Amino acid sequence: MVRTARILLFVAALATSAGWWARAGEVGLVEKRVFELPSYTTVGGKTIAPVRVGWESYGRLNEAKDNAILITHFFSGTSHAAGKYSESDPAPGYWNAIIGPGKAIDTDRWFVLSSDTLVNLNAYDPKVITTGPATINPATGKPWGTEFPIVTIRDFVNVQKALLESLGIRKLHAVVGASMGALQAFEWASAHPEMVGRVVPVIGAGWVDPFLVGWLDAWATPIRLDPNWNGGDYYGKTPPSAGLAAALKLVTLHARWIEWADKAFGRSWAEEGKDPAAALGHRFKIEAALEATGAARAKLADANHFLYLVKANQLFVAGGETVEKGLARIQAPVLLVAAKEDLIFFPRRIEETARAIAADGTPVEIVWLDGTDGHLDGITAIGQAAERIKAFLER
Repeated sequence: MVRTARILLFVAALATSAGWWARAGEVGLVEKRVFELPSYTTVGGKTIAPVRVGWESYGRLNEAKDNAILITHFFSGTSHAAGKYSESDPAPGYWNAIIGPGKAIDTDRWFVLSSDTLVNLNAYDPKVITTGPATINPATGKPWGTEFPIVTIRDFVNVQKALLESLGIRKLHAVVGASMGALQAFEWASAHPEMVGRVVPVIGAGWVDPFLVGWLDAWATPIRLDPNWNGGDYYGKTPPSAGLAAALKLVTLHARWIEWADKAFGRSWAEEGKDPAAALGHRFKIEAALEATGAARAKLADANHFLYLVKANQLFVAGGETVEKGLARIQAPVLLVAAKEDLIFFPRRIEETARAIAADGTPVEIVWLDGTDGHLDGITAIGQAAERIKAFLER
């Protein structure tokens, strides 16, 4: 099987060099790689040893190593932004529409890379490599659990920076990311302005406001209320699957919009002949669908990882300073891509972010996405911004 995988990757490399994939406009087959730090000290001063994250890339790093674009992923996402791991994969990476030969993020020109974050939600996905509460702590021989240090968006960025430096990359042409990925893009530009040439934050603001802090707490509540969570001590026992599924159900709904619900479900019943008005157990179609989605997503996720991601997002203010100071540190031109019907990062927060960045003359543009998917328009409708992104990157 290993030999077959290597042959497939070799064939993909030959096809790329021959220009076949470029004509098809697709990245092709992608290889997941591992980056490891023997030890990492968090922003809070705690040590994690070792740290491992997965990463993948599309396109080629040039000799000068100055054509790199970093893609940073969303809350429930992974490094898999484009291409496929194998021909049999049902779907390519989440931003395949804009990453590839001749596309907005042109892999004939740019070396595009993406990594799994620390405490990645999908801890049990075989294609995800991450360090977090579910990881074995070498000091104890047991999973870290809630003894794992609190990590922040800056910690995600610091690990990415170490990955880039291991490849000899000292300057990024751009950082592009959606939702939590947008937070990482802002953090990159604020914390390391000398390293970032351009910033494309998609469906994300320069800080997490109090209203969203409250929403994130609501997302996390079902996990904490599940008795199997047991204060985070559930490894080797029955995991809090019901609480995690309910949490992911909330995330799924919050990330959508009313038109999506109207079109996909209307007021249809979950089961024919079972009128929701007739019994408490009779449900609407949207209820059953959200529950099924939450349960399916929970199979690859870890509840403690979910809670640590919530905390990292709640703590976010670009640059780790006040909103104004953190955003003022951004020197690179910024292209904000936002969804008009976003219920997570409201349009007014995007506009406030733009004004704060532009206050000292830093160039800022906003592209608004139309769609029916709410926050998720940043993934499903990203093609609307393709030409603007392409032009912005090529200036």
